[in-house]
Amino acid sequence: MASVADKTINVLFVCSGNICRSPSAEGVFRKTVEAAGLGHRIAVDSAGLGGWHLGEPPDPRSQVAARQRGIDIAHQRARRVAKRDFQNFHYIVAMDRGHFGELGQMCPVGAEDRLLLMLDFAESPESDVPDPYYGGDDGFEFVLDLLEDASRGLLAHIRERHFEAP
Repeated sequence: MASVADKTINVLFVCSGNICRSPSAEGVFRKTVEAAGLGHRIAVDSAGLGGWHLGEPPDPRSQVAARQRGIDIAHQRARRVAKRDFQNFHYIVAMDRGHFGELGQMCPVGAEDRLLLMLDFAESPESDVPDPYYGGDDGFEFVLDLLEDASRGLLAHIRERHFEAP
């Protein structure tokens, strides 16, 4: 379905505390979108289901891993998913099946089609983006690998649904 030329598509990435996976997904997807020349057409944000880290920047290990790939996520601040997000975002993308289930419980009737699982768009056989918080640096690298893979697929999905003529 082709959309109005000036329509902005809003995408929200969600994880547990909004300090590791979802801010990384926001940064990776923003870079993917900008590389495709669609930075003015797709807006990206992230949030967490829990409020443990409200107002904090992403985990330093996430920042370092992202920066090594040319992605700056240092300016981001953790926030919690809000009811208004289900109205403001075209896509709410969960990092794992647990997040997807929690979002489904929060989701207003009629907005279920906005919920997506990140790795449904990846070529990887993984189904969940694992939480790197309690592991070593290699876990953060693995998460970025998965997010880069899935970001390409998610962008292709959005392009097909919103920006390319039928």
